[in-house]
Amino acid sequence: MNGQPAAAPAPHPFTLRLALGLVGVLIAALSSGLNDRVTDIALADIRAALGISYDQGSWLIAGYQAAEVAAMMIAPWFAVTLSLRRFALAVAFGFGLVAALLPFVTHYPLFLALRVLQGIFGGALPPLLMTVALRFLPPPFKLYGLSAYALTATFGPNMAATLAAFWTDSVGWAFVFWQVIPAMLIAMLLIGWGIPQDPTRFERFRQIDLFGMATGCSGVALLVLALNHGERLDWLSSPLIVCMLLTSAALLIVFLINEWFHPLPLFRLQMLSRPNFTHGLLTLAGVLLVALSGSALPSAYFAQVEGFRTAQFAPLALAIGAPQLLIAPFMAMLLNIRWLDCRWMLTCGALLLAASCIMGSQVTTDWARENFWLIQTMQAFGQPMMILPVLMSATSVVQPPEGPFASAMFNTVRGFSSVAAGTLVEWFISHREQFHSHILLDGAASRGWLLSAPSASEASATAPLLPDGSISTTENIGRFATLVKHQAQVLSISDAYLMLIAFALLLILLTAWLPKRVWPPQTLLQQPVTPKPGI
Repeated sequence: MNGQPAAAPAPHPFTLRLALGLVGVLIAALSSGLNDRVTDIALADIRAALGISYDQGSWLIAGYQAAEVAAMMIAPWFAVTLSLRRFALAVAFGFGLVAALLPFVTHYPLFLALRVLQGIFGGALPPLLMTVALRFLPPPFKLYGLSAYALTATFGPNMAATLAAFWTDSVGWAFVFWQVIPAMLIAMLLIGWGIPQDPTRFERFRQIDLFGMATGCSGVALLVLALNHGERLDWLSSPLIVCMLLTSAALLIVFLINEWFHPLPLFRLQMLSRPNFTHGLLTLAGVLLVALSGSALPSAYFAQVEGFRTAQFAPLALAIGAPQLLIAPFMAMLLNIRWLDCRWMLTCGALLLAASCIMGSQVTTDWARENFWLIQTMQAFGQPMMILPVLMSATSVVQPPEGPFASAMFNTVRGFSSVAAGTLVEWFISHREQFHSHILLDGAASRGWLLSAPSASEASATAPLLPDGSISTTENIGRFATLVKHQAQVLSISDAYLMLIAFALLLILLTAWLPKRVWPPQTLLQQPVTPKPGI
């Protein structure tokens, strides 16, 4: 073996049977996305069932996400080696089996181990969807396959909160894990019946990149763990976080050097020389950062300021996730129009997300759910309008044998960006809340007369002091502190929206600089097609 991409397998005719097989992979990948955030949403119930502390519960979240991102790196390699059909069936079965067992486990170390194992299975599923879309779909239908993949990045996370809230409040926390079992059974039936059986390629084990797998997976896993625990342990003040970050950086540097020279790598870094591919990776990271952070801010508002349970604001996440089942294929249909430049749609999507963030930055303590509906609707349209053009542009420079490399790189970036988005929102809101609290309290201290009531009977939360500067009642000063805290939280959420506007505008500038025009359904690796006059 010389390490060059193998010749592309003979194309399979696109039949109804194959289409249903692809639907099976889509169902499995979406189910993986639904299971991603269930642990943190139902954490209180899980902690009560296991009898564990909050710190122990946080490792359940971090362990799953670290295993998930690490699995995204290696899943395409094993799919090619063991055959896509066999690997997809094995991973789907393992994911469903662990989901069935978890609610019966009361021993914390075993529960944590099973959750990490499920993260490995769950992380392996989304890359398979991109792999089969690039492998089996003919050019006119490829965008629809990529739109299905885009759903796994946005639909699952947005739907998870709604479903998890329903199960925990109405049925029981066990169903946040069991909800994926029927979907996995259906997915396995469709995959087993519809996906063609490729021969196994065990000869690839002779050149397996074990060193790259060890360094890359370990480096990414440690980085995800550091991001998850950073805010709780106060970042660089914690020796554990510092050790994780330094070790992760060293491992990832060694991993990238190894991948450049290895004859059969996990990542084919030479593909980064193609502007469209590099732009796709950078923009996908930015899009997910803006999209997932923007989707999370209304939840942060209602949870922190209003004190709502997840079930009370879950419909807002549903307003983003559910419409995308129709919006994503519609955007794919538009992108198949020859005269429509995918860069225009990407720019329009970024402007739409920026506009939603501008509206969100006007948030006040008086806002209710109705104030967020338009913002969430703009997010529902803007997210697929950005992700689909990115995938179209990036895959236009990917040869069929390079599909697994592209899948591994894109999914690793996607998984890491999802974790980084949550970390960024949590860190930014926390630090801006502290800043605004200090400003508000300093302002109140310098204008004590504004907080003074003429008498004790007229004192309240907004005027807790008496004319001599003393506190009227402990209750009034406690309510005043709550008002200050809520106002600081609202201002910090407003600042977070402003930060996301800057990211969205940066994506527009990046789009104007890097990518080249793509004419659907052809790729830039084929002979360019001259557009007809007037088109």
